[in-house]
Amino acid sequence: MPWQAITRSLRGHPVRPSGGIPKRRSIWERIHLDPWLLGLLLILMSSGLLVIYSASGQSMNVVIAQAIRFGVALVAMVVVAQFSPIFFMRWAPVAYGVGVLMLVAVELVGDFGMGAQRWLEIPGVIRFQPSEMMKLAVPMMVAAYLYRCELPPKLKDIVVCAFIIGLPVALIAAQPDLGTSLLVASAAIIVVLLAGLSWRLIGLVSVLLISGFPLLWMNLHNYQRQRILTFLNPETDPLGSGWNIIQSTTAIGSGGVFGKGWLEGTQSQLEFLPERHTDFIVAVLGEEVGLIGMVVLIFLYLLIVSRGLWLASESQNTFGRLVAGSIILTFFIYVFVNIGMVSGILPVVGVPLPLVSYGGTSSVTLLVGFGILMSIHAHRRLLPR
Repeated sequence: MPWQAITRSLRGHPVRPSGGIPKRRSIWERIHLDPWLLGLLLILMSSGLLVIYSASGQSMNVVIAQAIRFGVALVAMVVVAQFSPIFFMRWAPVAYGVGVLMLVAVELVGDFGMGAQRWLEIPGVIRFQPSEMMKLAVPMMVAAYLYRCELPPKLKDIVVCAFIIGLPVALIAAQPDLGTSLLVASAAIIVVLLAGLSWRLIGLVSVLLISGFPLLWMNLHNYQRQRILTFLNPETDPLGSGWNIIQSTTAIGSGGVFGKGWLEGTQSQLEFLPERHTDFIVAVLGEEVGLIGMVVLIFLYLLIVSRGLWLASESQNTFGRLVAGSIILTFFIYVFVNIGMVSGILPVVGVPLPLVSYGGTSSVTLLVGFGILMSIHAHRRLLPR
């Protein structure tokens, strides 16, 4: 290849093979988006708006507000997809450091809401949860560190990663926000596992975690302990802490195979079901569309995860594989945890159903993550292996 062709390829221009015609890139390649993944996400968000309309008591204001949030999140996804993985790797330490500082600021001057101190507010501008950005910043920081290490990681590398993960997780858990802290930890631990952690180290870490459960139990807040006890036997307090899970399982069970019909759910429409347009929106869906509708929703999620895993597998460098794999597997964990807690097989930890539950910050975080995933796939040849 002559020097002019090399320089043109480095600038992103098509290279004309000798005697051939340059291959034209599609519009999707030029804007660094994957049309299949984008299409699946749009179907999921559109379905979410329909469910939110029913769960919110047929409030168009709530639906419009969520649609605007989806729009902002989609714009953020497209913008993020234009940056290369090199950009994310270089700025991961900065994003991590800023995130930790904001978590400290939450502890000092954060706003209270729903019994917790989780928000920072710029008066008249925005109110947001810094813990949400750590769902991306922490795994990227761990991936950026491991990218410069010899893999599989040695014990000293695991210790460094444990500190990187533990600091923000402890700050988030102190807000208190056990659900988000566990999700941030899971996203970062997935990066370590994907780096090729040996089974011996996995066994050692597992033993340490299990042995630390009594200490963790003693440091849990009373409401967090009650959630775990309620999960084990919700009938012990049916009108108190067990109310949510009893009503949600009742709603799902009453939907049967085909459901009661859209807008026809009794548990949700008569407001027996709490948090029905946020954390417990799956119960609304199960009551109205039944088992068939739930299977379709789960299948849609599996299609998104499968496409994401394929895009991650196409990455040709360590940083890209670790970050992309963490993003899509963490997305799967969100889905599993939410459906599990609403159906009574997991404790209630306050995790919304991705891109279906009402919420702005979580939607932006999720779609920014998918933007990073698409960027890694589109720029997969930019980083050395």
